[in-house]
Amino acid sequence: MTITHLVTHSGGFHADEVLSSVVLTRLFPDAVVVRSRDESWITPAASRIVYDVGRNYDPEALIFDHHQRPNPLREDGQPYSSFGLIWRHFGRDYLRALAVPEADIENVHRGFDQGFVLPVDMLDNGALEPSVAGVLAGMTLPVLLETLKPVFDERDETADDRAFLDALPVARAFVEAAIRGRAAKLRAEHMVLQAIEAAGTSHVLELPMGMPFRSAIEKAGADHLLFVVHPRGDDWALTTIRKSGDSFAARADLPETWAGLTDAELEKASGVAGAKFCHNARFIAVAATRDAVLEMANRAVQEAGAPA
Repeated sequence: MTITHLVTHSGGFHADEVLSSVVLTRLFPDAVVVRSRDESWITPAASRIVYDVGRNYDPEALIFDHHQRPNPLREDGQPYSSFGLIWRHFGRDYLRALAVPEADIENVHRGFDQGFVLPVDMLDNGALEPSVAGVLAGMTLPVLLETLKPVFDERDETADDRAFLDALPVARAFVEAAIRGRAAKLRAEHMVLQAIEAAGTSHVLELPMGMPFRSAIEKAGADHLLFVVHPRGDDWALTTIRKSGDSFAARADLPETWAGLTDAELEKASGVAGAKFCHNARFIAVAATRDAVLEMANRAVQEAGAPA
């Protein structure tokens, strides 16, 4: 497929066509982005992809609009925006272009669609009220991208196009960071599952470095685990395990007598030489050596009253 032009509408922009452009310009870096409503541009052609304009959704003709009736819907009835349509048809190739391992493509594609693309689609179609974000409503990515549009009295006829092009690298940074993060979580999951197997019945999980671990612990059903230890630069960290992703509550907190202490005071309170720091909220502590952090972990397990 030789694509020479990526065509979306002119005028003010929204998150869906900006984010669509992030995907398409990565896959077709030599193509020219054209912002136009002229019929000669928004009519499908073999060498162009038309999106968020044209009032038609026809993947074979390479046109991906969602403003027509009936509008394109997911299997569950949720509406697509142009971003969802572009992600549906080009997302897997985009992930390959970002060097996501082939074995992880479907997992990352599905997770990004549900966690990143779908909210954008719903907001763009009015199927989700911005107010659901509460006091953070003005900080969502779609809103922040739209703040990059020209102000009302900036009358230069090129202002919208310039602002659109300025918004692209901003949007790209968030999309690619989200993809890297999801791919990294899958790599971490494999390492954590191996560590869980090695830990056996221990209440303490030792990892070779700091990494996301909660989802893998839940996947493994390792309910006996209470704390995680891992090297952190020249030190070692001891962390709690949150009960769920939407709560700060931990399976077990670090001892109350350690809270907010450092160095000699923490060594005295914990009885562990090499103890260096415990956060006042008792979710992380730091020790100078592996032996020291494992001893701190064992004492935290005892304090939590976990069965041997």
